Amino acid sequence: MDGTLSLVLLLLFLWCLCSRRMERFELTAPAAFVLLGLLLGEGTGVLDLALPHETVKTLAEITLVWVLFTDAARLSFRALRPELGLYVRLLGVGLPLCVGLGALVAAVLLPGVSGWSALYVGAALAPTDAALGATMMVNPVVPAKIRRIINVESGLNDGIATPLVVLALAGVAAAEHHAGPDAAGHAVVELAVGAAYGAVLGLAAGWLLRTTLRNGWAAEDFAGAGVLALSLLGYTSALAIGGNGFVAAFVAGLAFGTTHGAPPRVLLYVEQSGALLSVLVWLVFGAVLLPDVFAHMTWQAVVYAVLSLTVIRMVPVALCLAGSGLDARTVGFIGWFGPRGLASIIFGLLAVEELTPEGARPVLPVIACTVLLSVLAHGLTSAPLANRYGAKAEDLPAQDLPVRGMAAGGLHHGRRAGGPSAS
Repeated sequence: MDGTLSLVLLLLFLWCLCSRRMERFELTAPAAFVLLGLLLGEGTGVLDLALPHETVKTLAEITLVWVLFTDAARLSFRALRPELGLYVRLLGVGLPLCVGLGALVAAVLLPGVSGWSALYVGAALAPTDAALGATMMVNPVVPAKIRRIINVESGLNDGIATPLVVLALAGVAAAEHHAGPDAAGHAVVELAVGAAYGAVLGLAAGWLLRTTLRNGWAAEDFAGAGVLALSLLGYTSALAIGGNGFVAAFVAGLAFGTTHGAPPRVLLYVEQSGALLSVLVWLVFGAVLLPDVFAHMTWQAVVYAVLSLTVIRMVPVALCLAGSGLDARTVGFIGWFGPRGLASIIFGLLAVEELTPEGARPVLPVIACTVLLSVLAHGLTSAPLANRYGAKAEDLPAQDLPVRGMAAGGLHHGRRAGGPSAS
C-alpha cells in the first residue's frame, strides 16, 4: 500500500511540473490520469488501487461536496445577472429536457433499464464539465461571453441534477426491495430538509465571515481553511438532522457566495483541495472502474454514449436557446461543449455503493463509456473547434458583447477553468 501511495503522489507531482506544457499537446488532467490509471493499473499491474468500498465511497462523497460547494459559491446571484436569461434557459429548460430525453432513450435502448434506472442514467449524464474542454475555456479567440455561459452552466448543472440522481437511486433501491417501499418519499423529504438547512447555514456563515473580516477578527490567511471546513460541515450536519448532504452543500455554497464578501482567493483553498481529490477520482476511474465495466460493455451502451454527447445534449440546447439572439453557429458550439466528466463519475461510484451488483450492472457501462468518449472527443476537438469558431465569431457583431467579469472568478484557476481536476 505504501508503494501505491508513493506512486500516486509521484504522479501528482510530475503532473504539477509539466501541466502547462501538456496544455500545448491538448492533454488535460482528466485524460492524462485516466490513461495513467489504465496503463499502470490494468495494463501493467504496477498501480494497485483495489480500495475498500468504504474508501471509494468516502473519496467520491468528499470530492462531490467540495465541487458542489465551490462551483456554487463562485457563481453568486450578482455574478449571474448579466446573462441571467440565458442561464435560465439552459438550466431551467435545457437541463430538464436533457434529463428527460436521456431517460427516454435509456428506457428504449438499454436492456434492463427502465423506470427509476432510466431516470438515473438521464440525470447522471446531464451535468457538464467545462474542464474537459480546458483549452477552449482559456482560448481568447472565443468570445468571453460564450466561455462564461459554458462555464456558468457547467458550474451549476451538477448541483441541480443531484436531487434527481438521489431520488432515482432511492427509487431503484426500493424497486430492488433492499430499501423500504417509501424510499423515494423519504428521499424527497431529505432533499427539502437539505436545501432549507443549506440556505440557512450558507447565509449565516457568509454574514459571519464578512463581519469578522471587516472587524479584523478573522485572519484572511486562515479563512480558506475555515471555508473548507464549512463545506464539509454543511454535508455532515445535514446528514445528522435527516437532510441530504449533497444538496445542503450546493445550496450552502450558493448562499455563502452571495453574502460572504471575502476576496476570491478565500475559495481557492477549497478549489485546490477539490482539484486534488478530483485527480484521484480520475485515476480510480481509469484503474478500477473502466476495466470492470469493459467486461460488461454492450453495443447499446456505446450507441447511447454517442447519442448522449450529441442528440441528447445538443437538441435540448438548441430548443432552449431558440429565440435567444444567439446564431446557429454559437448554439451548436455551446451544445457540443457539454462534456460529461467528474460529476457523472461520482454519481456512478455512488450507484456502486447504493445499489446491488444486479442493479448497478445495467447502468455503469453507460456512464463509464459516455465519460470516456467525452474525455477523448472533447479533449481532441477543444482547440481546433475553438479556433475555428473564434475566427468566425470575430466577424459577427452579435457575438462581440461587453464582458462584465468572469462569473467563476477567472478562467485560469479552479475546476471549471480547466484546472487540474475534471465536471
